[in-house]
Amino acid sequence: MADLGSRPETTGPPQLFYNATEARKYQGNSRMVNIQTKLSERALELLNLPDDGHARLLLDIGCGTALSGEVLEEHGHYWLGMDISRDMLGIARERELEGDLVQADMGEGVPFRPGVFDGAVSVSALQWLCNADTKEQVPQKRLRVFFDSLYASLAIGTRAVFQFYPANADQIKLISQTAMRSGFTSRLVVDYPNSTKAKKFFLCLYCGPQPIPQKIDGLQGEEQPSDGMTRRKKRALQRERGGKGKRNAVKSRDWVKAKKERQKKQGKEVRPDSKYTARSRRRFL
Repeated sequence: MADLGSRPETTGPPQLFYNATEARKYQGNSRMVNIQTKLSERALELLNLPDDGHARLLLDIGCGTALSGEVLEEHGHYWLGMDISRDMLGIARERELEGDLVQADMGEGVPFRPGVFDGAVSVSALQWLCNADTKEQVPQKRLRVFFDSLYASLAIGTRAVFQFYPANADQIKLISQTAMRSGFTSRLVVDYPNSTKAKKFFLCLYCGPQPIPQKIDGLQGEEQPSDGMTRRKKRALQRERGGKGKRNAVKSRDWVKAKKERQKKQGKEVRPDSKYTARSRRRFL
């Protein structure tokens, strides 16, 4: 996981960061192009499309200059790319590839009709949704809008694969749990898990009732369990604890602290804790 100081998503909105200068630099950097191409190849591999010779219609989320779209095209698939940066899309159009391009903010949803795509890939884009550039932008809400609309736009039984750069374990948990609330089954695949520099995270989402493979093939790939808990595991955990467990009473000190933590994550102003936190007030008549 990269240092927060070196992460572009912490510097401002993506449409401002990826301006005309940055877009040209991105496309002209051979090292960057090579990395993006390899990540796209890996994402397509994890998408695990049927090997039946039929072309699929795929969505490239955060397509940028269409480096991923070029990989999809070389494998014989149709594709459509969406990105928030007009300058990045301008470079993509100059490359005259076959895919269509749409300028759209993924945090405002996937603007396509239900069940139209046979799969989706995304490289280095998902982590942008975990940052709020304005007070109106709440990461949890933007992630939910995105995953709800993505689930609707995918055909039942298809997959979506996201290569992303999480800032910490909390971001992985937030993204995975939000995707599952939208209906997806999620698995995290980590390539080169023992390497600090080469480690890559791939979130694999399954749309609809689809069996989950016990192992996803790939070089140096290691499948990690999602943060979701099956009903069987929950029941076992409850038995170990001697029952279903009690929720914190409303307005108790623990309840108030938990609520304040949620509000902090949403970027709201929260008063600091003190010895008077959640203490009942004496009534004067």
